[in-house]
Amino acid sequence: MNAVFTPVAARPAPSSTRGPLVWLRRNLFSNWQSSAFTLALLVLAVLYVPGMLRWMVFASITAADADACQAARGIGACWGVVTEKHRLIIFGRYPFDQQWRPLVATVLMMALLMASCTRPFWRPWLAALWVVVLAAAFTLMSGGVLGLAKVTTDQWGGLPLTIMLSSLSIVMAFPIAVLVAMGRRSQMPAIRTFCTIYVELIRGVPLISVLFMASFMFPLFMPQGFSIDVLVRVLAGITLFAAAYLAEIVRGGLQAIPKGQVEAAQSLGLSYWKTQRKIVLPQALALVVPGIVNSFISIFKDTSLVTIVSLYELTGALGLALNSDANWRPFKVEGYLFITAIYFVFCFAMSRYSLWIEKQLNRSKNR
Repeated sequence: MNAVFTPVAARPAPSSTRGPLVWLRRNLFSNWQSSAFTLALLVLAVLYVPGMLRWMVFASITAADADACQAARGIGACWGVVTEKHRLIIFGRYPFDQQWRPLVATVLMMALLMASCTRPFWRPWLAALWVVVLAAAFTLMSGGVLGLAKVTTDQWGGLPLTIMLSSLSIVMAFPIAVLVAMGRRSQMPAIRTFCTIYVELIRGVPLISVLFMASFMFPLFMPQGFSIDVLVRVLAGITLFAAAYLAEIVRGGLQAIPKGQVEAAQSLGLSYWKTQRKIVLPQALALVVPGIVNSFISIFKDTSLVTIVSLYELTGALGLALNSDANWRPFKVEGYLFITAIYFVFCFAMSRYSLWIEKQLNRSKNR
């Protein structure tokens, strides 16, 4: 039997899945609700963005001239306040002629943090690198050795203090949080009760009260003549506060792991700690990466509260710089926009790093 050839109509070429038009249709005009919201934002941008650009850029004053800024009030922004006060805002009350020391310490801390976030540096010697860099940073900041002038911690401030408090509290709070989360799921009533009381007690009070207790109340319980530096007390308070919130995030990840995996590990003869370290914790932490990074961002921003105990970090240093000078006091908005940009850069970097970790984890699952 001879086969009969039947021509088939040509099919249209598949539509492209890349390009700016595809991105716009997928992200901004995917449905009528998204399209309406996009158009509303465009209308607001047309109405207000030109005026904002005129105030922030085209009519702004960048020179450190208080008279010119006063003349331009209501017309353009006075970035001259940043030009004039940037060193006091960035470094706080640290001695002016010694400000190269917190600058170098901050660069070392930032390099250490970026290295810690990079896969090639995830080696056993990374912990030793932390010890060396922290020792060098504290030596530079405090002085008293190697010919460096002594600078007490109450003179530390600005961005170096913000980075130091946030990074150290995050690093110390994370292992505490993991242990507390595991303790809340422990079969031992004493450990479970202790961890539960700790979490509920810390979460039941605001961070301001914890800092107040650490700074003013805690020394009252110390023996006469014995004192702990206020910076250490504040760091301990932030660490314990952050650990309580992180512990609940980690506990949520632990509860999401099926019991069958733990039972399978036990059937293979793995001990409790090996089961947690090799099977449970890696999966649990991977599930709650967004929550963990969100907590890290909150810790970074919450360091602004240490001003109440006379430690002038970035926000406190701004108030110190402007409140003490009547000529520049009217331009607080510009000053706050300046430190807002700094906070945004750090928080956005942490957010993008979180997305990178999630992509790496998803890529590992799909292999």
